[in-house]
Amino acid sequence: MDDRHREENLKDRQNSLDVDRRNLLKLASVGVATVGAFSLSSVSVSAQATLAWDKTFPKSDRVDHQKVFFINRLGIEVVADMYIPKDADRSLRHPALIVGHPFGGVKEQTSGLYVQTMAERGFITIAHDASFTGESGGQPRSIASPEAWSEDYSAAVDFLGVHPLVERNRIGVIGICGGGGFALSAVQIEPRLKAVAAVNMYDIGRGSRQGLRDAMSEADRRKRVEDIAAQRWLEAEGGERKYTICESAR
Repeated sequence: MDDRHREENLKDRQNSLDVDRRNLLKLASVGVATVGAFSLSSVSVSAQATLAWDKTFPKSDRVDHQKVFFINRLGIEVVADMYIPKDADRSLRHPALIVGHPFGGVKEQTSGLYVQTMAERGFITIAHDASFTGESGGQPRSIASPEAWSEDYSAAVDFLGVHPLVERNRIGVIGICGGGGFALSAVQIEPRLKAVAAVNMYDIGRGSRQGLRDAMSEADRRKRVEDIAAQRWLEAEGGERKYTICESAR
């Protein structure tokens, strides 16, 4: 898909919006707890098309920002914000960082602030919306797929590795909150990622399986699996989808 078609695709998606995304993001910036209360991942709009700064943090005058696109191996178009230091020597190649957003977040929030800050420190950076989330493609919306979300990091490496300003042997990744778990999964099978850092309050995988501080008993865990199985049958029969990134995304 060429840039012109991508732009037309984003504009079509923008025209279908029912929500003012900028106001929603301002509300979401109140705090991390607020993020989960809004269906941010169901909203799709192009900052490039509107020429508006749509982030929850102030724009830095030390970096250049642009919208970029790439396709992962599942055929899903991933949309990202790219930040380049204004004082970067264009005749050289530079280290790069990929930053993954928290579970239920989008690139206009925490991960965007991270990449802008790291670009101020000399890195070429991108923050992407995970598949099925934000401006990125994929159906159904508002689901979390470990395979797809790990593949998004590899696709980001593909994109950065052929960029004329990037040293492909110096690409690293930072994963924030839930994104940290997927970043670690990606690094296990992605030797082109040379460095990894995860910013996590707790082990989200263990928390999901066993509850915070291992509060779930064996019986609780078995019941949870049985409930998920029952819900899958309900959805297979045409019932309402329940398990999404955030409760309000249903």
